[in-house]
Amino acid sequence: QVQLVESGGGLVQAGTSLNISCVASGRTSNIRAIGWFRQAPGKEREFQAAIKWINHNTYYSDSTKGRFFISRDNGENTVYLQMNNLKPEDTALYYCAASRLQSSQMYYYQRYYDYWGQGTQVTVSS
Repeated sequence: QVQLVESGGGLVQAGTSLNISCVASGRTSNIRAIGWFRQAPGKEREFQAAIKWINHNTYYSDSTKGRFFISRDNGENTVYLQMNNLKPEDTALYYCAASRLQSSQMYYYQRYYDYWGQGTQVTVSS
């Protein structure tokens, strides 16, 4: 089993930045990638970014590419999502998830992730 814990969410003003974290523990040897998803009220959960666990290759949603950046700290088993120039429409519950799959084509779809954290709330005021 893999446990994931997100942190770093909060209430921020539009135009500012926020860096949220996801700490992985347990059988981290099972992880092939970590992804970030978000879910706004009344909407479906949507992919934001993913990073391969070993080689750190990154993958992004078209909607936030260029504003959001995913990275991994090897020593701490931590994955970050740096979010810049935040907008009110970025308000959502942000989840990290771990995939055991090697194929990067799968990382865009939540059904290919095996483990999920509880989420961290990000609220952007205008």
